Amino acid sequence: MKTDIILSGVGGQGILSIAAVIGEAALKEGLYMKQSEVHGMSQRGGDVQSHLRLSDHPIASDLIPRGQADLIISLEPMESLRYLPYLKKEGWVVTNAQAYVNIPDYPGMESIRAELDKLIRKVVLDVENLAKEAGSARAANIVMLGAATPFLGIEYTRIEEGIRTVFRRKGEEVVALNLKALRAGFGAARQLTDGNQ
Repeated sequence: MKTDIILSGVGGQGILSIAAVIGEAALKEGLYMKQSEVHGMSQRGGDVQSHLRLSDHPIASDLIPRGQADLIISLEPMESLRYLPYLKKEGWVVTNAQAYVNIPDYPGMESIRAELDKLIRKVVLDVENLAKEAGSARAANIVMLGAATPFLGIEYTRIEEGIRTVFRRKGEEVVALNLKALRAGFGAARQLTDGNQ
């Protein structure tokens, strides 16, 4: 088993929390993991990305070569397109439908949607709306994690355990909210893909 994941978004969207939960789940699953992060721009609303590599065998490098990523998880649709050169031909893109407009020359959403529409293996969700329905717009990143879970190669229950571990110090109410957000994203992705990966 090997899953190479690129996580992308904008500073403050919770990319590193997604990575932490997946990392905890991978360790509980007995997998090897390597991670590389770029988050120096996060305080200025700049792009944030993380390479996350999971395997049942030791991993040599923490960087994913171009054309080798199994999955791109992005909380920002333009950022998902930025990393397409890393995606395998049969890889999946799981991205937010809503833009985070943080630059003056942000492209029109029509052109971004047109590019996303060209992808065969994709899940595009309005994660903010799903998060609000689950109880908090701040849980959009965990909705996105739920939507990506069918493609991770890790049992859903392990992702739940990862959420409990990562958010435990914030209290049971926060854990319960994030578990609800995870279920919302997971269910929405399964509906869109009919469970076929």
